[in-house]
Amino acid sequence: MGEKTVTSTVRGSENPLVIKARVVASLALRETRVTFGGVKLGYFWAIFEPVLGTALLTLVFSFALRHPPIGTSFPLFFATGILVFNLYQKLSGSLMIVFQNNRALLTYPLVTETDVVFARFIVILMTYLMIFLIFFSGLIALDLADFPHRLDLVFLAIAAMAALGLGAGLTNAVLCLLWPTWRRIEAVITRPLFFISGVFFIPSNFTPGIRYWLSWNPMLHAIDLFRVGYYSNYYSNTLDLPYLGFYIIVLIFIAFGAERLFRRRQH
Repeated sequence: MGEKTVTSTVRGSENPLVIKARVVASLALRETRVTFGGVKLGYFWAIFEPVLGTALLTLVFSFALRHPPIGTSFPLFFATGILVFNLYQKLSGSLMIVFQNNRALLTYPLVTETDVVFARFIVILMTYLMIFLIFFSGLIALDLADFPHRLDLVFLAIAAMAALGLGAGLTNAVLCLLWPTWRRIEAVITRPLFFISGVFFIPSNFTPGIRYWLSWNPMLHAIDLFRVGYYSNYYSNTLDLPYLGFYIIVLIFIAFGAERLFRRRQH
């Protein structure tokens, strides 16, 4: 009896942030096993599938276009667009169904909705950081790219795109709980984003009128920021960091605010 009392006292006095970190870490490990453990070489394939897909798209577009809009390397230009956009797409799509996939876990008292969101977010982000490292290291090794000009801006762009994916994914997750059909509607609405986010072009090549309308897309700014950080000879007259930061803050506020309101409504 005394031992149980001591144990409960220790647990009760333990820092809540430490407990929360342990819960999220455990969920992240479970997420990794569930996502990649059931497939032979699952994590290896999760990393190299986007790498191979990007390489294939690069090969196709290198035949269609004579010169990339920036520099001389097609693989580098398309990688700075496709891989960054894919990070957003993966986060947004996976987080949208995170609550449905973890209903059983949410019955445990220590596990909250935000815990499963952050666990999946961490797993996806870590996976894509590995993808970035492998792909760009390969390009540098093959003399198809130089080392990034401003590594701090490259990481800032990745963080910005990850935050956009987190905000959009969590907002969509709440909407899907309220209205399951939203998942199909969202897929149709967001499909054009791949073509208007600067994956295959740089906004500076368009007229001011077109640039103005394109500049409302925050993902275009994140991709442009990545290229500004990578290329030493690229200057963007479209990139607006204050707008990108403001959009991310508002989106994150809406996402977590909607999740909190929905959780209170459920309980």
